[in-house]
Amino acid sequence: MVAAAPETGRTIHSPSDQLSVRSESGSGLEAGAGRRIRRGLTHAYPIHQVELLPVRLVIARCSVDYVGRLTAHLPSALRLLIVKADGSVLVHSDGGSYKPLNWMSPPCKLTEEPGRWTVVNKAGETLAITIEEVVSDVCADLGVDPGLKKDGVEAHLQELLAVQLQLLGNGWRLIRREYPTPIGPVDLMCRNDDGESVAVEIKRRGEIDGVEQLTRYLELLNRDPLLAPVHGIFAAQEIRPQARVLAEDRGIRCVTLDYDAMRGIEREDTLF
Repeated sequence: MVAAAPETGRTIHSPSDQLSVRSESGSGLEAGAGRRIRRGLTHAYPIHQVELLPVRLVIARCSVDYVGRLTAHLPSALRLLIVKADGSVLVHSDGGSYKPLNWMSPPCKLTEEPGRWTVVNKAGETLAITIEEVVSDVCADLGVDPGLKKDGVEAHLQELLAVQLQLLGNGWRLIRREYPTPIGPVDLMCRNDDGESVAVEIKRRGEIDGVEQLTRYLELLNRDPLLAPVHGIFAAQEIRPQARVLAEDRGIRCVTLDYDAMRGIEREDTLF
């Protein structure tokens, strides 16, 4: 079922915002409805017209224009638009594997008008989506995600590195394993010899996705004045060249881990 667009524009804010919903008459909060929208991405409809659900999936024929550090244009085609509870907006096609064609990371502000979405982030970058036809428009509450379960090697690497921090630097100490953030736990949170915070993401095979994951953690952690500045280390048994380039470009240090050496296993092909 296609949801009908309201006559007036509406604004969707990122989770950092707390919005009060006002009635269309402009007379303030409706009687008996003096409540705030719950934390999460929600629609600023009048209170009596909307069920607040945080994740929205829209299949629509649309064109997309991005203006920021560069400009990019996606011509008209049928695409999947995702508005997530964390405030991000993603544009997907049926090809190109799992990666979106374009996206805007939180915190950002989505203003929706008939036939047009405008997404603006804190840096002033703009993602403009011109919608020609809506095929499907649904919302769903996904609930609390239990998080990714690591395989045996990854979990063991985390356990070993937590007690062998000298592999990262002298004088380092562990703050906590599985340090919690709103978007998932950081594998290791440490203090280096200068007393600065360091977030360590551990993978068996280091790829671009792992760098992106650590980048999101760092963005959140650096908002905490008790932790900032927080540096990042991307540690893996093997790090792909593209992932290393991306990590170093973002100021993230890469460390290659020798799993056997960390377990105290001597290789048979060595003389000593």
